[in-house]
Amino acid sequence: MARVCQVTGKKPIGGHYVSHSNIKTKRRFLPNLQTKRFYFAEEDRWVTLKVSTEALRTINKNGLSTVIKELRAKGEKI
Repeated sequence: MARVCQVTGKKPIGGHYVSHSNIKTKRRFLPNLQTKRFYFAEEDRWVTLKVSTEALRTINKNGLSTVIKELRAKGEKI
């Protein structure tokens, strides 16, 4: 499961392509993931996270230290 956001947990979901004649074939909707480096000032190091664009907004709003604290509480190794 490589395509999973580390912060929000978003992952691919399934769906259908629907043609003009209403024939349905399988497809996947992938999350908009970005690999991003953040400077974590409290530990004086860079942290690389695979995050969705929604998670980037969450980090901007709540702060990196809050988000990392929540991830570590869930058992994620950062």
